[in-house]
Amino acid sequence: MNSERLSNRLKAVASYVKEGAVVADIGSDHAYLPCFLVHTKKVKTAIAGEVAKGPYESAVKNVRREGFSEAITVRLADGLFAIEEGDAVDTVTIAGMGGPLIATILESGKERLSQVNRIIAQPNIYSRAIREWAVSNKWTIIDEHILKEDGKIYEIIVLEKGQAMYGELELMAGPFLLASKTDVFLEKWEGELAEWNRVLASLKKTAETDAIKKKKEQMSGYIELVGKVLTT
Repeated sequence: MNSERLSNRLKAVASYVKEGAVVADIGSDHAYLPCFLVHTKKVKTAIAGEVAKGPYESAVKNVRREGFSEAITVRLADGLFAIEEGDAVDTVTIAGMGGPLIATILESGKERLSQVNRIIAQPNIYSRAIREWAVSNKWTIIDEHILKEDGKIYEIIVLEKGQAMYGELELMAGPFLLASKTDVFLEKWEGELAEWNRVLASLKKTAETDAIKKKKEQMSGYIELVGKVLTT
């Protein structure tokens, strides 16, 4: 397998998979991540789940091409419903979607997580939704990572079972990311601050209605929080 096909963000996701884990990759697309994990011998078996027929067929072809049909099961299913009772899946990866969609997938199929002890989520936007879901469902954040690839910034959130509570700043920016404050992290939030200031300035030029007033208050709250992210 040509491991160069795996993006840096997916290699970062793979780095949080434990040796010998049984992985279900939800929204697997071409099944590159499961193939990489099997090829590098990090896992022996994996599930590649896809809800759309086109990506599902691409995953089937890629798994067959790599010679991993015995190790990787590809299923056409909605979210976590790709996991079946006898699979013994202990790790779930969900990458390349918005945070709210990942949270919805986790919520709608959470009964399939009974044997799962680790979730590795890579949201493209609004990672807060995953942190809020974790708090509501007794999962705790054990690590986070942020990286930039091809001009885009991505976050990775690693969850394990356990109750945790997070403040507003931690929910928005991530407790581990706040603690490390890498250059990429600061770039992300400086960009967010600039965008929200732009939106607020635009709203101030708009005729005042209850909806506009509420939006301005929301933007002002975000700006205050981001200011704390950058200065705390």
